[in-house]
Amino acid sequence: MYWLGLVDYDAAWVLQNQIADEIHWGQRPATLLLLEHPHVFTIGRRGSRAHILWDEAECTRRGIILREVDRGGDVTYHGPGQLVGYPILPLAQPDWEGERLPQADFVGYLRKLEELLIRLLDAYGISAYRREGLTGVWVNLPHSSPPGQPAKIASIGVKVDRFGISRHGFALNVAPQMEYWNGIIPCGLEGVRMTSMAELLPAPPSMPTLAVQTAHLFCAVFEFEPAPLYEGLNLLNSEIRSLL
Repeated sequence: MYWLGLVDYDAAWVLQNQIADEIHWGQRPATLLLLEHPHVFTIGRRGSRAHILWDEAECTRRGIILREVDRGGDVTYHGPGQLVGYPILPLAQPDWEGERLPQADFVGYLRKLEELLIRLLDAYGISAYRREGLTGVWVNLPHSSPPGQPAKIASIGVKVDRFGISRHGFALNVAPQMEYWNGIIPCGLEGVRMTSMAELLPAPPSMPTLAVQTAHLFCAVFEFEPAPLYEGLNLLNSEIRSLL
């Protein structure tokens, strides 16, 4: 498990693929990457450019890049102040030759990611929950009008390749610049309200502190032996490290 700090989106995608290949060939165990990204809008397999509301000039002015990606889901935003987690896990045997995982295994993986985030938020006194048919994690806003309006605090979108190895993952809003959500229709859901830990707490935790807690809970939820959280880029070869 690794805390990498701020990492370019494209470089993180190269890194995920490198690690997934190593897992497939039995050269690396299951790996969790925790990091932040510079400003980026990503469009998943079920997404639409129509759900990006700012034009190219406005995105450029705000320093946002746009990427079409192979995860599930629609449009989302990543940026500083958001904890992004990429679990790269062998969800099936490495020599498994089927075209895809059974649906129950895939759905169960999503539910475990939600459980991880719900437990993490509960540690800070934030009561979070799932919503039927809407992958992700939600809270009720205490000062909304009407009171108790649901808001999304964490998004999930994954890819599982034909070998059963996962990529992409989750994004938890800790203390991002929330105005960037105005540039998209988040997850393709009209009228959805996004929120963050900073909006719900007197002071949000630091990202390194939250990364340590996330790593600990990840092992508990996925029933891995407790493992240390390494900081930095020592897991990378020099060619990939030069991209970050």
